[in-house]
Amino acid sequence: MAHVLADLDGLRPPGSKRSSKREFILNVFLRHEGHLSADDLYDLIHREDQQVSRATVYRSLQWMVEAGIARKVDFGEGRFRFEHSYRHPRHFHLICQSCNRSSEFLSSDIEALIEEIATARNFSARESVLQIYGTCEECRTGRAEPADAVTTELLFARDAMRIAIATERSGFEFYVRVARVTQDARGKAVFQKLAAEEREHLSKLEQRYQRLLSQDSRLESRPTFLFFKGAANGLFASGAEQVARGVDDRQALMIGIRCERASHRFFKRYGERFEDSEGKQIFLEFASEERGHIELLIREYRALARRQGQRRRPGSPRRTRVHA
Repeated sequence: MAHVLADLDGLRPPGSKRSSKREFILNVFLRHEGHLSADDLYDLIHREDQQVSRATVYRSLQWMVEAGIARKVDFGEGRFRFEHSYRHPRHFHLICQSCNRSSEFLSSDIEALIEEIATARNFSARESVLQIYGTCEECRTGRAEPADAVTTELLFARDAMRIAIATERSGFEFYVRVARVTQDARGKAVFQKLAAEEREHLSKLEQRYQRLLSQDSRLESRPTFLFFKGAANGLFASGAEQVARGVDDRQALMIGIRCERASHRFFKRYGERFEDSEGKQIFLEFASEERGHIELLIREYRALARRQGQRRRPGSPRRTRVHA
């Protein structure tokens, strides 16, 4: 928790003063995962310090919400609960009406639909809340889940890494395939270079993933948190299918540019939306890498177009131009 406490000055709402009691309450709040009511937090505080009043806990919770450290949620119980917001990505909830426990997930497909609806209605959306009520597997089947908890931040990092690995692997397979069919020697060299980069990055990501898994023996089998349907099989998979159907050298470069652009937009868009976390860092690192690949492929496309243009017969049609 030291990194949060060190950032208190930056997080504190304007006009609020530093308070040792408030920092103590914050420390206790951040040590506990899940969704705490104000009374839950007071009980936890009271076990460690009986001098802290209930009113102080309530005021501190309100301060944490204003500072962006905590997020207030309503599960239909007649009282609010609070969850971590600092270094904790926005998400939706599945709520069991039998045991009142909740689980979290994030879905790009749901977010995209919400944005589409808001745009169609010319509505300026500030926040979206989705809560799905029903019965959890444990209540439905009677099979108890292990009691050990895992932080959402760790699940987020795991799923972000999985998406990055899937994209890197699909990128490697795409560039290997397109290098085989490319006739232009310079273009072939560019694709081979990118394939080698993807293979190197894939190896580093897989090592990083194994280090992440070492933090929790059950991490790999825990439920998915990030649902990104379009990225589950890698963002270059469709490009590889197009190449397999047969393309010329310029078409191959254009497909590579489209795939890299889509990958860059995906990782940049969602990386910028996430609160500070390892998952956010993974997405933004990947976006930066893809941007470099876009620029390289566009330069090569233009160079190939110039070389082919010099050989083009007078009166033959011009080819598509590519813009950065």
